[in-house]
Amino acid sequence: MTGCPTAPDSRHHPPAPPVHVERRPVDEEESRRANGPDWDRYADEYQLTHGAFLGDAGFVWGPEGLTEDEAGVLGDVRDRDVLEVGSGAGQCSRWVVARGGRGIGLDLSHRQLQHSRRLDEETGVHAPAVRGTATALPFADDSFDVVFSSFGALQFVADLDVAVAETARVLRPGGRYAFSITHPTRWVFPDDPGEDGLTARQSYWDRRPYVEVDEESGEVSYVEHHRTLGDWVAVLARHGFAVTTLLEPEWPDDHDRVWGGWSRLRGRLTPGTAVVGADLLDGARG
Repeated sequence: MTGCPTAPDSRHHPPAPPVHVERRPVDEEESRRANGPDWDRYADEYQLTHGAFLGDAGFVWGPEGLTEDEAGVLGDVRDRDVLEVGSGAGQCSRWVVARGGRGIGLDLSHRQLQHSRRLDEETGVHAPAVRGTATALPFADDSFDVVFSSFGALQFVADLDVAVAETARVLRPGGRYAFSITHPTRWVFPDDPGEDGLTARQSYWDRRPYVEVDEESGEVSYVEHHRTLGDWVAVLARHGFAVTTLLEPEWPDDHDRVWGGWSRLRGRLTPGTAVVGADLLDGARG
């Protein structure tokens, strides 16, 4: 997002003009109505630009290139039922299947799911996927051993309490929940991979969403939500999760890829990604 000098960091694309930026509350319905079509429009470019980096059956936690093979946040997925929320083209779900897990993806974008079907056919590794939202998971209680989201849905969800409650509902007791997000401290910096992205411009505690509005239609076209690290810990605790992992990947010495606001310049000085792992406590749902 390069249209606003104080935009949050994102794995997203520059806004298509003409748009203007607002900072105001946006409810779940409006957020979903904007972000689903936005990802439909962007899916082809996203997969063309980033597909090789992600890998057709690869699992990358963020632009720094930290893989799940290296991080081990999910634990052993063999013979486990594993749900990926915000699965895009299913790269991570396919990684789960390739390692003996029963992976399934869920995404709001129809076009991303079409790319997932394409990669299933091209790789011969099939990861079923459904269209849906993190706040209304279309699965029965106690369906999964692991639920995860690699930069998938959570930054685009307005009602995080509902999304985390839904995750707790579909997880079995003792189940694992893991996700990666833009590191919350990046919210204070402009979304710029260069020198301008190193100067704080807004408050870390300003939780008003970043909202792009189409100037022609007046409709909200993109929304991203910010929570502090404390907010994330609190919402997980409210729904019976115990945080066991918090990774802040360092930028590798030999990594020169620029991805939106992520770059070697910024990544060597300040974290761009947070990876969180938590376990659902036995009896947490009463």
